[in-house]
Amino acid sequence: MDILFMVLCATVVIGFLVFIHEGGHYLAARAFGVRVTEFMLGLPGPSVGFTRGGTRFGVTAVPLGGYAKVCGMEAGEMKPHLKEVLASLYERGTAEMETVALDCGITDDEAFEALEELVEWGSVVAPTKKDQTNTYRAPASYPVRRRRRRGPTVADDCAQARYALGEPRPVPDATALFESEYCQQYRAQPFWKRSVILLAGIAVNLLFAMVAFIVIFSVIGMDLQLESGEVVHRTMSPLQSVQAGFVYIGMVVQAVAGLFNPATAAQTVSDSTSIVGIAVMSKTYFEAGVVAALQFMAMISVSLGVMNLLPIPPLDGGRFVVEVFQKLTRRLVSTRAMTYLSMAGMALFIGFFVIMLNQDVQRFILGNW
Repeated sequence: MDILFMVLCATVVIGFLVFIHEGGHYLAARAFGVRVTEFMLGLPGPSVGFTRGGTRFGVTAVPLGGYAKVCGMEAGEMKPHLKEVLASLYERGTAEMETVALDCGITDDEAFEALEELVEWGSVVAPTKKDQTNTYRAPASYPVRRRRRRGPTVADDCAQARYALGEPRPVPDATALFESEYCQQYRAQPFWKRSVILLAGIAVNLLFAMVAFIVIFSVIGMDLQLESGEVVHRTMSPLQSVQAGFVYIGMVVQAVAGLFNPATAAQTVSDSTSIVGIAVMSKTYFEAGVVAALQFMAMISVSLGVMNLLPIPPLDGGRFVVEVFQKLTRRLVSTRAMTYLSMAGMALFIGFFVIMLNQDVQRFILGNW
């Protein structure tokens, strides 16, 4: 039962904090009109849920963490022939890759690359496991954007045309259709909006921690033991709670920065913990009561937010650095370069994870630490 309770506590802590982190990305994206096709509680995999407003909400088979699939975040230049491929598929409703290629007068490979990018945009539905061939479908509905004159300016009207999945639909203006889909992509947004979307998850983690600190220190209060041995209950003002929160965030930032200092890197890794350590500590804090559990979640939320600020892809901080580089140099980072950077970042974090996992096994399970 202790192990089950430990797993449950870890699932609640990590699942909730990652969920609100991804919720920050989701809310920022939707606020800017960027399409989000999935918002899931859990790791990618089989899921149950419902679709609302073009987003599928649900729970996956492994409800640990969460993710929001923001459309148009692929690196590099857009694939060619997107406009004609999109128009061809929508007019047919359902079509094989080879048929789309024939319609557009392009090669099968070009059609495949364009269709797959449109799948990432949420503009096209990918083949299912039941399809014997590369069969793509138009989504159940799509937004139609019409431009009309209003005095000297041009205004946009958006209407929602309703169609069944894979149902053919007229495309009177292929350019207007493409623009209506493109404007809902992350890559179509200006630099500041992309930056907000990337950093919104971190902001939500830190905001949650601040609110938790205010609740703990200003609303609930703390029991302090005086030199005389007397235990008194004290509360802080909200401003003092916020100041204490910033002090703690600064301590975490300083600790994480120690990873980049050769003199302190080993000690920083030694003081860190993996999922095993978080699970063991979460059980201890939850057993201590609601206040202790809330305090632990606030501390882990700060750590999650600060760690995501590291300038290493695929973390949010790494993607933000890429955005800054592209803004300053006016050059796009290629898909290949982004893949290599992400692989290097993943290799680094896997190495850290293995080291910290071994530490936690020695410390919490074998008792050799």
